[in-house]
Amino acid sequence: MNDDTAVIGQVRAGDSGAFGILVRKYQERLFHCLANLSGDMHEAEDLAQEAFVQAFLKIRTFQGQSSFFTWLYRIAFNLTVSRLRRKRPHTSLGDRHESGETEPVDAGEHVLDKLARDERAAQVQAALATLTPDYRAILVLREMEACDYETIAEILNLPLGTVRSRLFRARMELRERLQPLLQELP
Repeated sequence: MNDDTAVIGQVRAGDSGAFGILVRKYQERLFHCLANLSGDMHEAEDLAQEAFVQAFLKIRTFQGQSSFFTWLYRIAFNLTVSRLRRKRPHTSLGDRHESGETEPVDAGEHVLDKLARDERAAQVQAALATLTPDYRAILVLREMEACDYETIAEILNLPLGTVRSRLFRARMELRERLQPLLQELP
């Protein structure tokens, strides 16, 4: 029995405060994943909160066939994809800078090198934002969250073969959109 199973048992037994343990354990990772998926820090906060609320309300339906982490991410991704389909896709790279979030900088890194790296990162994020929500979700899970194919299949509720083919197509589409950037690299 893992820690999550014990906490879920407490929540099911009426200890709603125990759910806070799961929130603290997964909130940061869920938020970052949703920020990468949605491209909007404020949207990611709302989606993460909504995912935790839905997970709390549906905790009795959790059957334990997958980990709680996988189940929670499935809820969050379904919410995110639904919201992205309702909205016109847009790139909100400024949100990262407005929120004060910056990447750590090596003390020895030259300013021009940092600017070039930041520009490339912005171009990759912009290209990622132009992908369909399905392709974006699968790339975020595999490349940014380092999920294995089986976990992605569980989260997105897809057959393993579909995960592999969508990931291949998503990578090809992203590569096509990044072709000008790839040609600039030494």
